[in-house]
Amino acid sequence: MKLTLMQCHPDPRRLAAWATRFGLTAGGDDLGYALHTLLATAFGEAAPKPFRHFGDTRGLLAYTTEAAEHLEIVAQTAAPEVHATLGLERLATRSFPTEWATGRRLGFELRVRPVLRTNEGRERDVFLATIDKRGAAEGELSREAVYADWLAKELARDAAANIERVQLEGFRLTASLRKGIAAEGKRPARRVAGPDALFSGELTVGNPAGFAALLARGVGRHRAFGFGMLLLRPSAAC
Repeated sequence: MKLTLMQCHPDPRRLAAWATRFGLTAGGDDLGYALHTLLATAFGEAAPKPFRHFGDTRGLLAYTTEAAEHLEIVAQTAAPEVHATLGLERLATRSFPTEWATGRRLGFELRVRPVLRTNEGRERDVFLATIDKRGAAEGELSREAVYADWLAKELARDAAANIERVQLEGFRLTASLRKGIAAEGKRPARRVAGPDALFSGELTVGNPAGFAALLARGVGRHRAFGFGMLLLRPSAAC
């Protein structure tokens, strides 16, 4: 498997205008759906995910299994408005590692939507679901501890990685726009509020193939809308 790290620099004013014109805002500051549609419009089936939009000089970062050369060629054919809105004139790509040594220690940062899907097909905040399951009062459980336990299980899928240290750097409730169930050939947009958590910490690589797949897949739900991109850095011990 090949993995490419992509960076572009969306223009804030053009992005806001695009989102407003096509009704792709949720009444808040989340532009995940607008960026999702822009990336799909520009790259088609090669649209990268997961991605993270910083809204500052870092722009938008994304992982994709598409080759860097293919991304650059596809970007050149994007419509002028889409090209300018995503800032593709500054598109940068590089090959990202896919071979990792078992036990390799790495620092990480991760923005996630810590939710689970209920039997009724709805999404539920992991923290609130845990309170209900344990029959506990909200003040009896730590949101950070519940989320950290959820994250550890997500990273341990396919024995991909083990958390050595983790800290909840930020939490808020944000509204996102999602497409609902199709009706008369159309999928109406709906506003969905949910937890928005930012973690940092350190992990060790478990199964190298599982870890490479985790990076390409992303963590948790809503990975195509700005959540779940596992950003890596050298560990503090290096």
